Amino acid sequence: MRKAVIMIRKASISDLSRIAEILVFNYRLFFYPIFKSDEYYFDELQVPALMKEYEADIDSLYVYYDGVVKGFIKIEGTYIARLFVEPVLQNGSIGSQLLEYAVNEHNADHLWALQKNEKAIRFYERHGFYATREKKLEEGTTEYLILMKKEQL
Repeated sequence: MRKAVIMIRKASISDLSRIAEILVFNYRLFFYPIFKSDEYYFDELQVPALMKEYEADIDSLYVYYDGVVKGFIKIEGTYIARLFVEPVLQNGSIGSQLLEYAVNEHNADHLWALQKNEKAIRFYERHGFYATREKKLEEGTTEYLILMKKEQL
């Protein structure tokens, strides 16, 4: 059996279905319990629609690939707009590798995290990000996002 080469690479159109699946699974698992919107999470949030949405953003998407796409990150300038790993593969360094890639290759230095997503906040803190006092409402909700910035050495 040949060992797969692990790499982070620019996403391609053929990756969009996996990217959309990963996003749907994460949103339903981690955000549905907070927002409890059946209409959004089980009607609007569908793989085909997300594939079209992310096709427009293909130039800002990077995937963790070792034979299959297991996670992705969306980088806009120095802003980390999205970072998701297949839920059953979390805690296996995929997210860490994607985040390190963004910081080292794109000078990524800030992101917004859902204030109630303590697991994500702890993950970013372990990688040198800190929560600022700046926050804003998640669009269309009463939940807050907090701005996290990379500590400068």
